[in-house]
Amino acid sequence: MNYTFEQLLDKAARVAQQADLFIVDSEETPVHFEANRLKSLQTRQSSSVALRIIKDGRLGFAVSTRPDDNEKLLEMAVETAKFGQVVDFELPSSTAYTEVNTFDEAVLKVPTSKMVELGEKMIAAVTSRYPDVLCDGGVETAQVSARVMNSRGVDTRYRKTVMGFGVQGTWVRGTDMLFVGDDLDDCHVIDNPDEVIQNTLTQLERANKNVTVRSGDLPVIFTPSGVASAFIPALASAFNGKLVLEGASPLAKRLGEVAFDKKLSIYDDATIPMRPTSHPCDDEGVPSRRTPLIEDGRVANFYYDLKTAAKAGKQSTGNGSRGRGGAPSPSINALVVNPGTVSFDSLLADIKEGLVVEYLMGAEQGNVLGGDFSGNVLLGYKVENGKIVGRIKDTVVAGNVYKLLSNITLASDARWQGGVFTPSIFCPAVPVAAK
Repeated sequence: MNYTFEQLLDKAARVAQQADLFIVDSEETPVHFEANRLKSLQTRQSSSVALRIIKDGRLGFAVSTRPDDNEKLLEMAVETAKFGQVVDFELPSSTAYTEVNTFDEAVLKVPTSKMVELGEKMIAAVTSRYPDVLCDGGVETAQVSARVMNSRGVDTRYRKTVMGFGVQGTWVRGTDMLFVGDDLDDCHVIDNPDEVIQNTLTQLERANKNVTVRSGDLPVIFTPSGVASAFIPALASAFNGKLVLEGASPLAKRLGEVAFDKKLSIYDDATIPMRPTSHPCDDEGVPSRRTPLIEDGRVANFYYDLKTAAKAGKQSTGNGSRGRGGAPSPSINALVVNPGTVSFDSLLADIKEGLVVEYLMGAEQGNVLGGDFSGNVLLGYKVENGKIVGRIKDTVVAGNVYKLLSNITLASDARWQGGVFTPSIFCPAVPVAAK
């Protein structure tokens, strides 16, 4: 027998003390290009229903991608609760949610022919200047409908649209391989790829010549994409309430202390209009909010889901995420790094000898929890007397996030890199190892 969601929640509430449902329906239309040519165009649909119960103080959980399988879903949740984790938290009660606009009807009306045209335009703009570059890329539209219900009266839903596109170029010169690229996404229709094209062409121009760099401590500018690959993984882990609770975060006992340069302020915010990571509530029905993590260099808050917050004696910050339908866990919504007032060119002009890092590869393989990173520079440039003179190869940039971020200059060039809005960051002395 298949129940409606209301019936399923009612039956779950009768056999357990608390219950909630997380229902997601999505439709995606990706257009994919490979080696300068259109490779695929398709539309994918998916649905999932996740049921969580708290029965006799234990957590039960089940998820299904079959909408006609609700009876089985309840049986599985009850069964897992027999051996589930002991928990002591209360689901949120019914409340008024702040409206967060993430839906644009126009995204649903973008024809696939327009998406193909955008992809072809990006690739043609790159290959007309650099014929030997092979481009992969894509243009995608998507719509998501989410609903959160629980036994304490919460029943809220929201819709979201997303449009994004990007291009990735590979330039093979003998045994040398150069990788460049850029992308954009938004909840609105975005039909002008000029920014992505220009950023990719700038990367190719700066990397046109290979140069050598010496090993040692050098001044480094991390561009927004460089910041996202070098610093953000360690920071996201350090402020995760679960790792703080376990004592694994180096910031666990530093709440309220100055641990970074006083120019640095970072917050997590799921209420920014028309961003793909925004929503009126998290996946547990907790209202979304702006949570300062670093305020003028001071450790201001950590982020929590319901279960972790209860263990820590805190309140959820609205960061409960279920990923693709799994059990909730603390997760960043959107990180915003407040920009500075100095231009990128001004930072560059002050460097006698140093680097600009666009992308690091493998930075997360270091001791991320301790703040250490060490990554190969996938794309970076050497700076001499305030000018970019060429691309560096076979170079490793390493360091400790907390040490490096204790003395920085923030540029004014902030832009989105996925779920991170950040400017370029200048660090005056970064360990560099070159062959």
